[in-house]
Amino acid sequence: MSRRAAPEPNTAARLPVRFAALVVDWQRTHGRNSLPWQNTRDPYRVWLSEIMLQQTQVATVVDYFTRFIERFPDVRALAAAELDEVLGLWSGLGYYSRARNLHRCAREVVALHGGEFPGNAVALQTLPGIGRSTAAAIASFCFGERVAILDGNVKRVLARVLAYGEDLALASAERKLWEHAQALLPRHGVPGAMPRYTQGLMDLGATVCLARNPACLLCPVRGLCAAQRGGHPENYPVKTRKLKRSSQSLWLLRARAADGSVWLEKRPASGVWGGLHCLPVFESREALRNALPPRARGRLRDDAPFVHVLTHKDLHLHPVAAQLSGNAMQDRQGAWFASDDWPRLGLPAPIRRLLEQAPAR
Repeated sequence: MSRRAAPEPNTAARLPVRFAALVVDWQRTHGRNSLPWQNTRDPYRVWLSEIMLQQTQVATVVDYFTRFIERFPDVRALAAAELDEVLGLWSGLGYYSRARNLHRCAREVVALHGGEFPGNAVALQTLPGIGRSTAAAIASFCFGERVAILDGNVKRVLARVLAYGEDLALASAERKLWEHAQALLPRHGVPGAMPRYTQGLMDLGATVCLARNPACLLCPVRGLCAAQRGGHPENYPVKTRKLKRSSQSLWLLRARAADGSVWLEKRPASGVWGGLHCLPVFESREALRNALPPRARGRLRDDAPFVHVLTHKDLHLHPVAAQLSGNAMQDRQGAWFASDDWPRLGLPAPIRRLLEQAPAR
């Protein structure tokens, strides 16, 4: 972004108090008000939705949220569950560390807080998996606390309103934006205004102030937006550091026994698909072949490879099917799972799809 062409930036102090009121009024009439985790001040439901919505689209989260609430209606039910069951329900939602932290957090809420979530953002941040913005969202929605959120959508909205051209790849620049976000919060009728204001900023970022082709004519704060006045809102926010994409090739042993059961192994806690059940994974086809007893090596079939896209990595997956005897895998750490058992496990999405295909022959 050219500094010469940049509009004169705003500051939170220069914006009128009506900025917050405009957001609140717009959210009431034009925002999203019928999502399954809305219209409640139950911290459990708000927390669950906030964790699920991290780096995941609303349309994807709705069904997962509904299934979780049906199975775990409160934090005590979630805390009492086994991690494998939680991962099973999470399967396909991605970023599985969220599910592990979700389970840890539920157990800590029960063990240390008597099953009640702390009532302010500072205390909420002490729980596993709850960062500053998530804690603020829970505190705002459930307790009406005057505290700012700053997720990706909100960063974009505020950076454009302020024409904030500092590089958000720098921690100092992000800290300054946090200060602006806090200064812009409602000052009147705070307990009632905060939930709508917080939701309004989220809704603006998700439906109006889009990363590309923002719908400025529909924006309730366009008259206050410095980036819109400058004619190039898409130049904000500024973030120069980008994670490089990488790729990795993996071979997957899709082994079935005569009774139709499938061999699965639990992945290490760190790395790709950490803590999930998975088909045995190998760095090469030769390594896969050598892991099998000699009598089984001639009964392998290479299925069509495919690419599974992660946030910053492309996985080139090569399934290799085999019909094996029950003792063929006795030297490996894993187990045979019947067709009634493996669907309930926490499985990576591409592995689940493979298993749902017709059995290997």
